[in-house]
Amino acid sequence: MSGHSKWSQIKRQKGVADAAKSKTFARFSKLIAQESKKAGGDTSSPGLATAIGRAKAVNMPKDSIERAVTKGASKDATDLIQVVYEWYGPGGTAIIIDALTDNTNRTTQEIKHLITKNGFELGAQGSAAWAFKKSPDGSFSPNEPLMDLSESDEESLGKIFELLDEHDDVQRFYTNARGYETSESDETD
Repeated sequence: MSGHSKWSQIKRQKGVADAAKSKTFARFSKLIAQESKKAGGDTSSPGLATAIGRAKAVNMPKDSIERAVTKGASKDATDLIQVVYEWYGPGGTAIIIDALTDNTNRTTQEIKHLITKNGFELGAQGSAAWAFKKSPDGSFSPNEPLMDLSESDEESLGKIFELLDEHDDVQRFYTNARGYETSESDETD
């Protein structure tokens, strides 16, 4: 039985889970700081209240939320800019990427590189928006009918979504492919 330790298995699984939580919490901290800056730290503001509610839904600690609100309300807070990228992925699926960044040039080039590396091209603003309805909170939901993908296209789309999920600036991504309608990177836990 040498080499079989229950603790080492638990430690490895905990490390993976903690890394995923850390990435999710970092995304919410950035979003809360941006909304806090817009609202001047007023937690009753609709945008900030929504961001805090979403962070609480994924069990973000209260002190982390408060730190993000304080950071956004401070005079030294960096300006975060929301950027939306649109493109067509595997099987012709429309994809929208919602990012929050302090440097749009860097983020645009990183997203463009990620997409072209996988054999696709970043679309112009508005090129894929027709396939979605935008809700008042800024999220998108796909219009009917949803697209069915082949097995190879599903595998390719899943690979691209994993890469997008690893990108620090990407907040959410949406597609009109069946089975991926709610692919939001900040709500994976």
